[in-house]
Amino acid sequence: MPEPSEAPAAPHLPAGSGSRRSVSVRATLAGTLVSLLLIAAIVLGSRLLRDFDSALLPYAVATVFLAFGVAYRYTVWVSAPGARRLFRKGFGSFFSAENFRRAPTAVPRMIATYLGFQKFLGARSRSRWIAHQLIFWGCVLAALITFPLTWGWFTFTSATGSGPGYEMRIWGIKVLGFDSLDLLGWLMFHGLDVAAVLVIPGASYFLWRRMKDRGAITGQRFAYDLLPLICLIVISVTGLLLTFSSIFLHGGGYEFLAVLHMVSVVFTLIYIPFGKFFHIVQRPAAVGMQLFKYTARQDEQVFACKRCGEPIDTTPYVENLRGTMRDLQLDFNALVEYCPRCKRVLRGNAYLSHVKKGFK
Repeated sequence: MPEPSEAPAAPHLPAGSGSRRSVSVRATLAGTLVSLLLIAAIVLGSRLLRDFDSALLPYAVATVFLAFGVAYRYTVWVSAPGARRLFRKGFGSFFSAENFRRAPTAVPRMIATYLGFQKFLGARSRSRWIAHQLIFWGCVLAALITFPLTWGWFTFTSATGSGPGYEMRIWGIKVLGFDSLDLLGWLMFHGLDVAAVLVIPGASYFLWRRMKDRGAITGQRFAYDLLPLICLIVISVTGLLLTFSSIFLHGGGYEFLAVLHMVSVVFTLIYIPFGKFFHIVQRPAAVGMQLFKYTARQDEQVFACKRCGEPIDTTPYVENLRGTMRDLQLDFNALVEYCPRCKRVLRGNAYLSHVKKGFK
């Protein structure tokens, strides 16, 4: 029994709730700031809304929510001890003048191979790599076209009002003139259709795989694994149907398809920060971490397993992991000094010595 003078433990806040609240406040402020900056960029980039198309207002509003969500989720992610350490190391390596002098081609090479062509996926499966490339480049093309158009940053204007000669203007400045009837003009007006043709087979492959592969079926969740693929397919199909309706059906069903397309796009944009697509935002940060490990290998800073002597990873990376475990107050510091195989052996020996022994 406690003495009367002793106060009982405070029940109102669990351990760590103050820290979580602080992270939430910082994330909210970051999201609000980024959203306001995007709104200002839309207003200024569209020449005080003179080039802003009011029909695209729902898309623009969705991008503002997207900006808030990405900034909020990114701030929360970076606030975790492990992510914060990796982010700092990667950020420092990416902007290190010394690293640039020693390996000036390392950063562009890693951006091309790790972000652009994602060679690490090819090591798992060629078909998965091809499907991922189709989705990646289709989404990149769609984003490069859709976002500036939605924000009113660039416009297509015609002196005659109906073509075929058009001018592409960025922030009101003419950058390109083209004929809508030639190949360049066709690509300019049908870039989103090209993006849809790339995305549909890639997303369909992954959806088929998740319906057939036992390993994927076991751990998948509808909202996290299947819904993003369905959204991509719906966006792409409805976009193609809009073009089909305008060319072959003289606009038949166009309004319904336009609303369905808009709803699917807006939902997907808002969903990105809080679903599986968030890895799109996280992936660039991994380039700095890869550079951090690459420069350590160049200096031959390789950490060997204390049991078998096989190389585990670079010494700075192991030390970074050790520091993260200290931050998390985990008492497994010694385990980082062993390779995965030796860890399994040590766990097995511990089981035989301390658990199995009790049944004899």
